[in-house]
Amino acid sequence: MSALHLSATEFRALAARMVQLAAGVHEHVEGARAYPRTSGAQTRQAFEEPAPREGLKGAALDALVDVIDMSRLPTPRFFGYVLGSGEPVAALADLLASVLNQNVTAWRSAPAAVTIERQVVRWIADALGCAGFAGSLCGGGSSANLMALAMARESRLPANDAGARPGIIYCSGEVHMSIAKAVALLGLGRRSLHTVPVDGQARMSVGALQRAIAQDRAAGGDLIAVVASAGTVSTGAIDPLEEIAEVCRANDLWLHVDGAYGALGALVAAEKYRGLNRADSLSVDLHKWLYQPVDCGLLLYRDAALAAKTFSHTEDYARMIDPGPGEDFAFFEESLELSRRFRALKVWLSLRYHGLEAFRAAIRSDLEHAQQLGQAIVGCPELELLAPVELSAVCFRYRGADGQADLDQLNAAILRQIIGNGRIYLSNASIAGAFALRACFVNHRTRASDVEEIVPEVLKAARAVCSRHPGAHTSTP
Repeated sequence: MSALHLSATEFRALAARMVQLAAGVHEHVEGARAYPRTSGAQTRQAFEEPAPREGLKGAALDALVDVIDMSRLPTPRFFGYVLGSGEPVAALADLLASVLNQNVTAWRSAPAAVTIERQVVRWIADALGCAGFAGSLCGGGSSANLMALAMARESRLPANDAGARPGIIYCSGEVHMSIAKAVALLGLGRRSLHTVPVDGQARMSVGALQRAIAQDRAAGGDLIAVVASAGTVSTGAIDPLEEIAEVCRANDLWLHVDGAYGALGALVAAEKYRGLNRADSLSVDLHKWLYQPVDCGLLLYRDAALAAKTFSHTEDYARMIDPGPGEDFAFFEESLELSRRFRALKVWLSLRYHGLEAFRAAIRSDLEHAQQLGQAIVGCPELELLAPVELSAVCFRYRGADGQADLDQLNAAILRQIIGNGRIYLSNASIAGAFALRACFVNHRTRASDVEEIVPEVLKAARAVCSRHPGAHTSTP
């Protein structure tokens, strides 16, 4: 018998204990701190130990209490970054996915898992108005963007055989950092990424894009693609997708839409996303605005044959022998990954349990929460909005007193105070060079009463900061 063997009785006992811990988190998450009381030294002290030579058996689970206590829990008052809230049914599905341990590489290695993933891809594509798109799940938007631009490169400047050569890709200055990484990794060189100015709402300027294309073409440049954003990471701005699609069509350019954060808003506000279905490729993170546990990114694309041209490279040991009908599909022929976990199970089960309309309602609530906060900021003389509230991200700052020397430093100190207080969690952004406090609503647990706490907590933190620094006076009573 294997030294790693667990009897069914042992597994049930461990699973029951694990479920009890998880249920405790679920039960108490609403009242938990938005950020744990811990430090680098404390976490190191808690977990730094030599690897045990002999197994601890059930006692190995004792340290999970510390893991929970030192984790940033998905409370309804976590408004930082763009991170979904870990829908519980999906989390339970992840346990079964790990027990099944399917390698979702081809139908023959994971019949149910491959079929379910392809179904989930169709569900999401249809819901976004992109019926007929194919695709696959991946780790996140960074992987999806890399694969999309690899397809774009192969469609315009094939490089798989002879190697990459410089080719121009256009984006706005608000584009996610993963795009520059992808351009570098694909061998195009970061100098090939040409930044297009934005308008007053942080959206790509179509006129500036047209002028840049004309100039680069006149200079003899090889043009590949335009990357448009369906919800920029800082402000949630949506580029004019319909107009950009027309520019791409007229100039024979690939259109990739980075919708990792915002594309799922199309389930509620489709009018904001006109032209989304004209993309050649689209990245979407289901672990953001579909509330799934990480990791669960998605790449959708129009041309499955081009995906195969870009990613297919099969050695003899992976070739299929006499497949039956429907059994010859392989994700590894259309994706960067070979070994792939059963990511689709959580999405499939979550959607089956709640229904698509429940997710639409949750997204609609997030949009309303952003508007609620925006209105509260406009109504507070001590605060100011720094960007329009387009989706569910709200960027603002504390104004400071008249003649305040450095609002960037002041707001950075306020943010540190807010996080330390632990009641709410905000992140930061840079808006036209100014340091901004940023709240992003992609949390199915958040209620209007949680949103109401943000402005008072910011003002409370501002008073605390200014009381420690006599030179910085608040304008609050």
